[in-house]
Amino acid sequence: MRLFAGAGRRFCDKISRRSFVQMGSLAVGGLTLPGLLRAEHSRGTERSHKAVIMVYLSGGLPHQDTFDLKPNAPAEIRGEFSPIPSSLPGLDVCELMPKLATVMDRCAIIRSVVGQRDEHSSFQNLTGYTMGETQRNHYPNFGSFVSKIKGPSSPLIPPFVDLFPTMQHRPYNSTGAGSLGSQYHQTRADGEDLASMKLRYIESAQFNSRQKLLEGLDAFRREADRSGMNDLDQSYQRAFEVLTSSQLLDALDVEKEDPKTRARYALGSSKHQGDGAPLWNDQLLIARRLVEAGVRVVTVAYGFWDTHGNNFGHCRNNLPVVDAGLSALVEDIYQRGLADDVSLVVWGEFGRTPKINKDAGRDHWAPVQSVLMSGGGMQVGQVIGSTDKTAAYAESRPVHYRDVLATIYHNLGIDPHEFVRDINERPIPVMPDDARPIRELIG
Repeated sequence: MRLFAGAGRRFCDKISRRSFVQMGSLAVGGLTLPGLLRAEHSRGTERSHKAVIMVYLSGGLPHQDTFDLKPNAPAEIRGEFSPIPSSLPGLDVCELMPKLATVMDRCAIIRSVVGQRDEHSSFQNLTGYTMGETQRNHYPNFGSFVSKIKGPSSPLIPPFVDLFPTMQHRPYNSTGAGSLGSQYHQTRADGEDLASMKLRYIESAQFNSRQKLLEGLDAFRREADRSGMNDLDQSYQRAFEVLTSSQLLDALDVEKEDPKTRARYALGSSKHQGDGAPLWNDQLLIARRLVEAGVRVVTVAYGFWDTHGNNFGHCRNNLPVVDAGLSALVEDIYQRGLADDVSLVVWGEFGRTPKINKDAGRDHWAPVQSVLMSGGGMQVGQVIGSTDKTAAYAESRPVHYRDVLATIYHNLGIDPHEFVRDINERPIPVMPDDARPIRELIG
């Protein structure tokens, strides 16, 4: 739905009933705005909130060339990069990530994440299930569970904002609310939702004047009354307040950030890489601004890592951008007083093959990958698990990828084993019974 689509449609004086219903249905967490406000009235709001920023590395990061280098392995395994020491004793990282090396004492690196299937999709990271399982059983995005359980922290801020762009490889794209129902879909800060939030197609003065249309909706009110919506007037009035509020728009506008901070993040590019995501550090900065504004879950698709060929050339171009963006985000989480409340997790759908192929690339490798976590009140400054001498398999302390999601839920104050009601009032578990928060991180 494109509500304010410009000259092709006229709304000023003769708006149709259908168009006004659309106006009330702009996506804020997937919930219609009046519905959001009614729900918020019944639930109440919180003055503070826990939050998570999930950075999804579409395509699968080469763990052997970033956080789990094997300098003593044969040349066809170890690759072209050298390790450098970090601020965490005993942890070396890739030479192309000197800024991240300085903040490793504020991170936890899990080198032994297992359990993922060899499939190019975000589904396992976002739901805890494979693409096929998610599609068959309508498993919700973890952010939708958070929206259902916690609700928004403020009537003017959606609980779940998705910064994934629309990627050419469809399974990379973000999943929805599934069996919880569309009211718990994410707000997509891309395309139509962002256009609506920014009121891109209409002057604010014109939009504000349309509040007068509320006076002419008697027929619609009568229909709504028959449906039990007795608070229609107040809900639609508040809906206008949400759409014209500057709080969310301010968070999305990185031009309002201190230039020195923007310089720390560096820019990257909004251009898509391959059939995956852009490597665009503005998204990391926006994510931090959104959680400070009250958003509970922000998901970011970041770069393209399916390096079947020219793995090392690709990393030479990309890793310095990653180094600037992620190090700045970790610094901000700790310097801005967010470390107890905001969790950061950075991961892809799998790792890459130990052996370099004939095209100087690394292929898919589902048996193990490395994951970076920070903030969230976690016990950071540690490396969890290890791999064998070729970084092929977990050698010690294997951590199932679902345990990463269980840890996120724990940090948000959600029992990963609780049951919630789906759209048909059936109880469904947040996570399977065998998913457990990572004990080394939660203390």
